[in-house]
Amino acid sequence: MQKLLIYGITHGLALVAGFAAGIYALPILTAPTPPTAAEVQSQSGAAQFTGQFRRDLKGSDLLHWGEGTIAVGRSVITLNGRIAPGPDYKLYLSPEFVETKTEFERMKSRMLRVGDVKTFDNFIVTLPTAVDPAAYNTVIIWCESFSQFITAAKYR
Repeated sequence: MQKLLIYGITHGLALVAGFAAGIYALPILTAPTPPTAAEVQSQSGAAQFTGQFRRDLKGSDLLHWGEGTIAVGRSVITLNGRIAPGPDYKLYLSPEFVETKTEFERMKSRMLRVGDVKTFDNFIVTLPTAVDPAAYNTVIIWCESFSQFITAAKYR
């Protein structure tokens, strides 16, 4: 009986660890090929604004972070850098800088969800034609599936 209980606990823990590893690894395995630095540079050449993703934000941690240069233009937002891998990342524009989950949730109704972020080393996200990036001042990466703040960069 004791042996059966130990097997049940150890196998249950292995199942939980495997599930967690799968959630983390699946976006990495299914991510499209990221744009090259040259492609990002080409797209960000007409940028009106730039900002920096930094790992030291209050809401960032070991598994939720970004680093690199964000370039915001009239038609695209690019990242020359990296973000922590994860599922269901969305890019938002905010009229106010936020750096925690609580701040994001408080401001979400005033933000604009621009699109999906599917690559973790560099990205290029197309802006809808009616969007004026000058009406905002911050780019935010948010994980919709887990309501998790990833990173933010103030660009003006």
